Amino acid sequence: MKGKPWASMAPEVLPEHVLARTPELIVWWGRAQPRLMFFGDGNAEAKKLNGKMYSHPALLFMIHGRELFVRALARNSRPTADTCLKNAPYWNTDAHGRVCLGSMRVPEVVGVNSLSRWEEAYFASEFTHPSGAVRLTTHPGGFLGLWSNLAGRKHSFPVKFLADRKQTLQEFVEKRGEG
Repeated sequence: MKGKPWASMAPEVLPEHVLARTPELIVWWGRAQPRLMFFGDGNAEAKKLNGKMYSHPALLFMIHGRELFVRALARNSRPTADTCLKNAPYWNTDAHGRVCLGSMRVPEVVGVNSLSRWEEAYFASEFTHPSGAVRLTTHPGGFLGLWSNLAGRKHSFPVKFLADRKQTLQEFVEKRGEG
């Protein structure tokens, strides 16, 4: 097996939240939970939202190479291959789920033990701008209306406002964020 890319990957015991792992990528999910968010846009409405706690939906994360991708899940349970994904309702995330890293302090390591640090880095960074033509939410007030309504509230994230991605988990993993 000399010269094979998988030969250099250290063996890891995969926890339940890890969904897929190859030498090039790792995919995991996280339960819905409250998280602190930061907004860095010059937009006055966004500045009012900065540094507050918000309810978030269950999320799906993927690292491919050194790129981070994020999708949302309508259910707060471990997804299966045929689970339909939703757009992540966040600025800095394009139609493919690719995150513009901007101010994010990316962990040096990509592995099972660093996944929580990738999530923490994502939410410790500033959400500054829409990334291309992607519908982030179906909320009647759009992106800022959604987060304005959630600011400091204790209720769970309203998944009815997640925009459908028309992609399954299997498709997302196979396309590695390119479709």
